[in-house]
Amino acid sequence: MTSTVTRDASRLATAQAILFDLDGVLTPTVEVHMRAWERLFSGYLAEHGAAPYTVDDYYLHIDGKPRVDGVRSMLASRGLELPLGTPDDAPGGPTAWGLGNLKNGEFAAELAEHGIAPYPGSLHFLTAALDAGYEVAVVSSSRNAVAVLEAAGIRDRFEVIVDGEVAAAEHLPGKPAPDTYQRAAELLGLSPEECVVVEDAHSGVQAGRDGDFGLVVGVDRGVGAQELLDSGADIVVTDLDELTPALR
Repeated sequence: MTSTVTRDASRLATAQAILFDLDGVLTPTVEVHMRAWERLFSGYLAEHGAAPYTVDDYYLHIDGKPRVDGVRSMLASRGLELPLGTPDDAPGGPTAWGLGNLKNGEFAAELAEHGIAPYPGSLHFLTAALDAGYEVAVVSSSRNAVAVLEAAGIRDRFEVIVDGEVAAAEHLPGKPAPDTYQRAAELLGLSPEECVVVEDAHSGVQAGRDGDFGLVVGVDRGVGAQELLDSGADIVVTDLDELTPALR
């Protein structure tokens, strides 16, 4: 049933939990991902005579989705297709999983070499939310979520993490389906209506919208505020610290 609660920043004062996407919300890992995807597809598309990879491709076909779904969506945008394969396929093998596993290795290397730090505004908002007594969780399509949280120094702040590994183990469909966010709410012992979803990707805000969550906050890191609103965000900010005064 659709909520009748006012769906603006005032909803934060009565919410019980805040469910954070990771990449682009808590940490600027999107930049690492984007470089890894660009390396992967620039060569692959050139080898197959397809139109070159662009930054827009990341936002349109990859952002927020489970890795293998991003591979398949990107290939489909160029009229290309690969067998799905399995998660155990060798990196670079002739399957969607093979390409995805190659990208994952490049991402891990980037993270190990350069590290990562949380967005200052997001870290301040997270700290304020914990101090105010909110439950928190991370809901990420990435299978690298724990490694990123550890590299960013904030792993210990989250008892509940529903990432790509959990989704695979529990057979949960990825974003834009709402299942991973609903699972996080369940693990916190709360209903979706009691939780706020914070996302920066089309697929993530769609998941929040379709899961009947109490509030869906879009963080505009480049997708565009109107685009996030069109996809299902109730409000959009450019930095999470803008919402700190709205916490109870």
